[in-house]
Amino acid sequence: MGSPRERIVETTFELFAKQGYNSTGINQIISDAHVAKASFYQHFKSKEDLCVEFLNIRHQYWFNELHHFTSSAKGVQSKVISAFDFLIYMNKKEHFRGCSFLNILSEIPADNIKILSVIQSHKTDLRNYFSELLEDHILSDHIYMLFESSIIESQLFKSNELIEKSKEIITNLIP
Repeated sequence: MGSPRERIVETTFELFAKQGYNSTGINQIISDAHVAKASFYQHFKSKEDLCVEFLNIRHQYWFNELHHFTSSAKGVQSKVISAFDFLIYMNKKEHFRGCSFLNILSEIPADNIKILSVIQSHKTDLRNYFSELLEDHILSDHIYMLFESSIIESQLFKSNELIEKSKEIITNLIP
């Protein structure tokens, strides 16, 4: 089942998705991951440090999956639409759980710079992803905002309807 560190992170993903950040305690993570308390603290000083590690791993996983999913698409319009298809794929795979980063953002205090900076970095990288694809900052920001709102709406309504509508909008925005 993996190293204690891997079990802790995997358990964290499951519990944060099911219960949220604030309702998940370190003792529950230790118990569900089947690790010793000393083992937990050997890897993480605090729940906050664990959250940062979880988000960093999630960031890497999410972008790897996005790049893999969109790699066969040819042309700018096709790549952008493929990115929205990736959201549909992730919604199916993860049962409309939404964005791990935004879910945690809604639970942390505004002054938690340690976690906030990781969330901001993820969103900046996503915005840059579209900026590099499109090379038109106004258009890329428009696509980025469609993408972000599609994530939230699909989580809220457990539906891909607005992702599909966003894809239609994109065919009109990008020749």
